[in-house]
Amino acid sequence: MKFKNKYLQISCDGGAATGKSTGAKMIAKKYKLKFLSSGLLYRYASFLILQKKPSNELKFLRSKFKSINYNRLNKINLHTPLISEHSSKIAKKNEIRKILKRFQIDFSKKHKNCCIEGRDISTKILPKSNVKFFFRCNLNVASKRRYLELKKKNSKIKLKDVKKALKIRNILDTKRKNSPLLKHRDSVEIDTGKLNKQAMLKKMIKHVEKVLRK
Repeated sequence: MKFKNKYLQISCDGGAATGKSTGAKMIAKKYKLKFLSSGLLYRYASFLILQKKPSNELKFLRSKFKSINYNRLNKINLHTPLISEHSSKIAKKNEIRKILKRFQIDFSKKHKNCCIEGRDISTKILPKSNVKFFFRCNLNVASKRRYLELKKKNSKIKLKDVKKALKIRNILDTKRKNSPLLKHRDSVEIDTGKLNKQAMLKKMIKHVEKVLRK
């Protein structure tokens, strides 16, 4: 699908549980774009490291990320507190970021019409994406949202633990030296704490249509 002789690439950034994955998936479906979650890649990398405990993490991840079945990632429970904390730690390592960055850039080249969500998509992965969104959400709202999501898989999980994990994750993501969570100057802000799904999608579509008209 082409739009006025140009491909449509959308980047969605934001902190943990801000609703960016939901928003990105909805807008990708609306415009029939190939979807990729950067955060899921880092969680999968953490899952593999924690599970296999490789002596050489970089060599191990380079091998694993040469070819992965992205659909399989959605079938693994990658949203445990342990993986959340570990993934934020490996996200600070520049060499690991390079491996996953290459995977994401290759993905965007292979799928010209795409929507990628994460924390540095607009600033590092797709700086030339024609549409950029930045998601925000109150910590209390985000924590409850993630808690209800995780409770389906783990009935013993506690809201206070989820809130603590999210707070730590966001601090680490914004303070890290390599590719910190930043709002691109061209990004349109989406406050999901004040918008339901329908209102969020409506606002996103309105902006996309504005860009396409140009």
